[in-house]
Amino acid sequence: MENRISVISILVEDTQQASEVNELLHQFGSYIVGRLGIPYKERELSIICVVLDAPGDVTSSLSGKLGMLKGVRAKTIVSKA
Repeated sequence: MENRISVISILVEDTQQASEVNELLHQFGSYIVGRLGIPYKERELSIICVVLDAPGDVTSSLSGKLGMLKGVRAKTIVSKA
């Protein structure tokens, strides 16, 4: 399966899950091109944007595992090229 560029947008609504999110991102670190994290303290929420260069099944796996965490929402956009 060929690699595609993907962006996973992550909302961490339960900041107690931050360590779990970071552990997952570490596990998939070899596919991560870049990451932007914004702590939004007024809303008690963290916003993370992760860019991947990975096969579709790897991207889906990470997004799915993130979405299974309580208080974490993840959405993925995949390039067509």
